[in-house]
Amino acid sequence: MKKALQKVLKDKKGFTLAELLIVVAIIAILVAISIPIFTAQLDNSKEKTDKANERAAKAAAVNKYLAEDTTVQKIYYYNAEAGTLTNTAPTSGTAGYNYGQTDEHKNKCVKVTIQGEDVKVSWYPEP
Repeated sequence: MKKALQKVLKDKKGFTLAELLIVVAIIAILVAISIPIFTAQLDNSKEKTDKANERAAKAAAVNKYLAEDTTVQKIYYYNAEAGTLTNTAPTSGTAGYNYGQTDEHKNKCVKVTIQGEDVKVSWYPEP
């Protein structure tokens, strides 16, 4: 038994420095490949969030416009963070959160203009 234990301890081998460096290099390559893919997917999801906010604003504005039973032009502002629709333009700093891919929608809220059957969706404040 003593000889078997000595043989096991004697034959114990670890990783060489070269093997460890190869593993680290492979992990670095995988990370370098995955970061751009992850960033692209993140930008894509932000753009889709903006589109979803536009659709929600349009649906809420049309619903409110029809409930008011009016034919005059109405402008509504949709705050995505609070999920509220108002008739007055928000002051700076109170706009909803929106994350456009190029930051063109950042710190803006959705503006919906309705006149009759014509519905226009844009971002406020406009550039």
